Amino acid sequence: MSVSAVAADRSVCAPLPVLGRDVLVPLVTGGEVDYAALDYAASAPALQRVWDDVAAYAPYYGSVHRGAGYLSQLSTDLFENSRRTIAEFLGCRTDDQVVLTRSTTDSLNLLAAVLPQNTSVFVFETEHHASLLPWEQRADLSVTYLNAPRTPEQAVATLERALADREPCSASGDPAKSGGAAQRSGPALVCVTGASNVTGELWPVRELAAAAHAHGARIVLDAAQLAPHHPVDLAELDVDWVAFSGHKLYAPFGAGVLAGRADWLQAADPYLAGGGASRTVSRRTDGGVDVEWHTTAARHEAGSPNVIGAYAIASACKALTEAGFDRLVAREQELIARVRAGLAEVPEVRVLSLFGDDAPRVGVLSFVVDGWNSSHFAAALSAEYGIGVRDGLFCAHPLVRTLLGTDPQDLGECGAPDGAPGERSLNAIRVSFGAGTPDEHVDRFLHAVKELVSDGARWNYRTENGRCVPAEA
Repeated sequence: MSVSAVAADRSVCAPLPVLGRDVLVPLVTGGEVDYAALDYAASAPALQRVWDDVAAYAPYYGSVHRGAGYLSQLSTDLFENSRRTIAEFLGCRTDDQVVLTRSTTDSLNLLAAVLPQNTSVFVFETEHHASLLPWEQRADLSVTYLNAPRTPEQAVATLERALADREPCSASGDPAKSGGAAQRSGPALVCVTGASNVTGELWPVRELAAAAHAHGARIVLDAAQLAPHHPVDLAELDVDWVAFSGHKLYAPFGAGVLAGRADWLQAADPYLAGGGASRTVSRRTDGGVDVEWHTTAARHEAGSPNVIGAYAIASACKALTEAGFDRLVAREQELIARVRAGLAEVPEVRVLSLFGDDAPRVGVLSFVVDGWNSSHFAAALSAEYGIGVRDGLFCAHPLVRTLLGTDPQDLGECGAPDGAPGERSLNAIRVSFGAGTPDEHVDRFLHAVKELVSDGARWNYRTENGRCVPAEA
């Protein structure tokens, strides 16, 4: 069956229209096909509604918080209303703050910067680098990396043991959340993902939050992969902070969010020093300056803010809410079941999982194919079928290495990535989808996987700048 025949066989539309759904891309074998964007976990395409909302606002663009003119006032209202919309989307509590950042990475680096001195940080090795690495930037923080659990229950038990091993002393810890537990030395923070960016598996966030709070620790949720697929409610999950990126949430405009408890944010020095973060600045008699910093979210939003990015996120939040998460989740689960069933029909395919085949997940799956380097396979999907997926270690190197093992593969394979000795070609393929994915894209992907495995690639490929690309005819 040809690619065009598969496209015509199923044309069910996605629940939410996205940009790029009609873009045609060339195939090395001849002709064109509409691009199947199946890399939502990296950057989801913008919703058509988000684009329309931003385009409607663009002529009214003005400086935020500082202008007396009509457009400045309008932009300021838009910016602050966007903050309130995001707070509602996240189920923020009345005393929570919503800080607008550049991305999940920026949000978690901001949180790392404001942690009290001598905070103990607990993070699973399974995290995305955005939530795995920021804590190492401060020498006064103690970081404990927890081994990859193999069940949700094991994740909770692992965290319980790690927190219980903290040395008790008279330090205050976090009495507001301690629940009567013995106080430990210094504050503690747990960082955990809501849904893995590698396997798509859902983590037991509520249970981990309960464990953290029982031991006087706080918890931050990396919701970059969770928020586009499931409701995220800070109060219901009982997490202290949540971080996510607009470009995962169908609003790819370089903006992100850190939302949650205000006290550590207010007590710390500003993340960036500059206009907007300062309330007043005055010269001292000794020639220096005195600064009074804002205590609101503005404290960590120095400089001219990304009003378009904030508005784009708010627009996406409204679109997802109005579409109904129950409807979106149900439809996505149908796609997940179809992908898993289709891949199960190919013995050469192994789907990666921490918690087992039956673990609940979002629309993110990673796999390897016997006899193929993953970069070569992904290149063939793109060049011969017009399908965009991701290959590599997905900015979660420890997790992927745990899932794959470290046995060396063929070092001469096309596109084999550089890595540690014996791990040069250790990589996987990730397919991810969401509310903008039509059924045909999933069907074409499964058809392509089966055809490539059974018949091989129809084109020759070579390595160029570390990537596997089609060779010239």
